[in-house]
Amino acid sequence: MIFPSRLLFLAAVLALAPCAAHAGPAWDEIRTSLFADRVIAPAGEAVQLSAPFRPLDQRAVPVEVEAKFSDGRSVRSLTLIVDENPSPVAARFDFDGKREHVHLATRLRLNAATDVRAIVEASDGQLYMADRHVRFAGGQAACSAPPMGSPEEIAATIGKMTLQVAGKHAAATQIEPRAQLKIMHPNHTGMVLDQLTLLYVPLRILTDVEVRQGNERVFAMQGSITMAQDPVIEFDYRSNGADALHVEARDSDGARWVARFPIGEGS
Repeated sequence: MIFPSRLLFLAAVLALAPCAAHAGPAWDEIRTSLFADRVIAPAGEAVQLSAPFRPLDQRAVPVEVEAKFSDGRSVRSLTLIVDENPSPVAARFDFDGKREHVHLATRLRLNAATDVRAIVEASDGQLYMADRHVRFAGGQAACSAPPMGSPEEIAATIGKMTLQVAGKHAAATQIEPRAQLKIMHPNHTGMVLDQLTLLYVPLRILTDVEVRQGNERVFAMQGSITMAQDPVIEFDYRSNGADALHVEARDSDGARWVARFPIGEGS
């Protein structure tokens, strides 16, 4: 079962901030609110973060993270942070099992020129951070940009999911399959003005996604308004003999969707 967390509360509160380049709290404030006085070590070889320096579309900026440990520790969680967004905590991913290596990629809304951060927690509790500065190419801020598609199209497709197994990736001494999950959801920020009604489109975000392989949880995600419309999550997993991936998603309106995707032996 997926439970709400303080991440969603933080996202909802910060989403009320003005949609401007200076709206996001400073990194020191974000760090204190999330991690208190815990030490965050430099990424070193443990965490690699990729993001375009000047993205083509600030509404869906691709971000990719590779986290790995070769000393017996495993990856416990990954938190994506966008300093200058109204909701700086983009998403948190929690991982079960002994995962020495984790690959994860998704798309984020960026509201301004900002530092993007990946905070990885190891199984012993140590935190590691990789960061990258991303420029703002101009135009309308992503948090107030209207969603693509008409309200009728969005209503007709909300909650629909697709999953593709994208092949295998050599990581350390094992071969891990990768999959790409797409969930149709507008991820309304609550900051978009409807030009017909002159009212703001109510906040409605994808709050929780859980992927299981048989009885094992691959990851659980807690999201925010910083996730792009129609979220896409690329992830790797260890084949355990189960014949399907099971996905459960929930949003802030209380809607719930489930899907089962066959993955086949050896995927």
